[in-house]
Amino acid sequence: MSSIFSKIVTGEIPAYKVAEDEHHLAFLDISPLAKGHLLVIPKKETDYIFDISLDDFSALWCFAQIVAKAMDKVFDCERIGVAVIGLEVPHAHIHLVPLEKGVANINFEEPKLKFTPEEFKTIAQKIRSEV
Repeated sequence: MSSIFSKIVTGEIPAYKVAEDEHHLAFLDISPLAKGHLLVIPKKETDYIFDISLDDFSALWCFAQIVAKAMDKVFDCERIGVAVIGLEVPHAHIHLVPLEKGVANINFEEPKLKFTPEEFKTIAQKIRSEV
């Protein structure tokens, strides 16, 4: 069975895409911890991130770095936080979260933020323009 992320890759489910290449996709998390919180995934569905081949694993992190550097240009944040939890969706993914100055806002137990579709589109466009 395809994961929700695989359905985003194939276009069956819409997403606020930020960056994409042949093997990877970055899109906004629809239940974000912070404005700009996004997910970076390999297009090839693999449940556990450490089951990815070494070359694909390295390429995924290189892609995530490109996206994180673009995020740094867009958000007034102390840095871009990184988390790999891997339990919510059976498809390897990296969370990139802009961390506000002096705030540890990468706690997944905190309430998620809500944005309108227009706000999501604006956020995605700002990051996309810097990739």
